[in-house]
Amino acid sequence: MEKEFVVIGLGRFGGSIVKELNKLDIDVMAIDSDEARVNEYADIATHAVIADTTDETVLKSLGIRNFDHVVVAIGDNIQASILTTLILKDLGVAQVTAKAQNDYHAKVLSKIGADTVVHPERDMGRRIAHKLSNASVLDYLELADEHSIVEIIAGPTLEGRSILDLDLRANYGLNIIAIKRNSHITVSPDPEEYIERGDILIVIGHDNDLSRFESKLENK
Repeated sequence: MEKEFVVIGLGRFGGSIVKELNKLDIDVMAIDSDEARVNEYADIATHAVIADTTDETVLKSLGIRNFDHVVVAIGDNIQASILTTLILKDLGVAQVTAKAQNDYHAKVLSKIGADTVVHPERDMGRRIAHKLSNASVLDYLELADEHSIVEIIAGPTLEGRSILDLDLRANYGLNIIAIKRNSHITVSPDPEEYIERGDILIVIGHDNDLSRFESKLENK
């Protein structure tokens, strides 16, 4: 059975989620207190509703507890974000993902039961900073607990060296989990695998260790 989603808050973040779910042919209800925003998504979402989600009665009337996953993407109104998240969990919504404006907001959202807390602006800023600071870094994905996954393009420093020779685990505490070569991806590559220029190494590890390795590449 396909999951059904609700997105509350139709700013840039929430709106982009609605659009992508629509492209994936997934049912999504879009909710905002702003009539103009709701009208903008009337032909994109499965249902588009003008509603105040800080009102428990309103959420009950929408049958919100019957949906599999609710995304609270409310923008600048932190109070509305917190109250909406609290009501959703009280009503028994199984999965609630909430957007945080700052670290304090994130802590509150976690304490009141949000299953996942995201920092889209902060995370995008970090991704861009890593890409700007090092030409070898193609992409950067933050995981939990100060660990991340980085895509690094192999230049002259890495060309012709084997994974065993690099020994990133011993030297940096990192692991190469895959190599992308042209259109082919090798998962858990053999230690004897030699790296070619232009290969994309998908590396996982602690943020500090990744930064050390990136600096090493940049300084060569």
